[in-house]
Amino acid sequence: MKKTLWVILGIIVLVIAVSVSVFGGAYNKLVTKEEAVNSAWAQVENVYQRRADLVPNLVETVKGYAAHEKETLQNVVNARSKVGQITASPTIINDPDQLAKFQEAQVQLTSALSRLLVVVEKYPDLKASQNFLALQTQLEGTENRITVERRRFNEAAQDFNAFRRTFPNVVVANAMGFKSKAYFQAAQDARTAPQIKF
Repeated sequence: MKKTLWVILGIIVLVIAVSVSVFGGAYNKLVTKEEAVNSAWAQVENVYQRRADLVPNLVETVKGYAAHEKETLQNVVNARSKVGQITASPTIINDPDQLAKFQEAQVQLTSALSRLLVVVEKYPDLKASQNFLALQTQLEGTENRITVERRRFNEAAQDFNAFRRTFPNVVVANAMGFKSKAYFQAAQDARTAPQIKF
């Protein structure tokens, strides 16, 4: 009887140890993958902020050469303002609706900048301005970085979401409050969405 009790106790201890090990391993991996998503999101925010920071200088440079293009310039300023009104908190990556609003504001800014650059074509002196050329180069580089960082974010979010959904990770994730991450989605009119051309 005593030997049976020790065997049962040993089995219970073994089950508890294995459960703690599996739970702990899954939890630690979820934390690591969530931090990778957060890091990727920080880079997305960083490049979008870089673009937003370039806009005032770009508008001022264009205004110096094309002051009567007030409507186009105002559209850029308004679009940048809308981007600034959206709080890009870390919780945004857990809410597809918030991320969609953030993305829509960015698309509007891209569209306004694209129209501004079309207007610039009418002003050869502006196109030859060293200040404008430098800003245009910085904007082009930033747009490329945005594409790269959004792709990296989506990859990190996909890696996290796939890991989160597998068993037993899903049990740990639900118990510990790990939420699925939202993705950047192609806009419904993505095929006709404006791209900034240089």
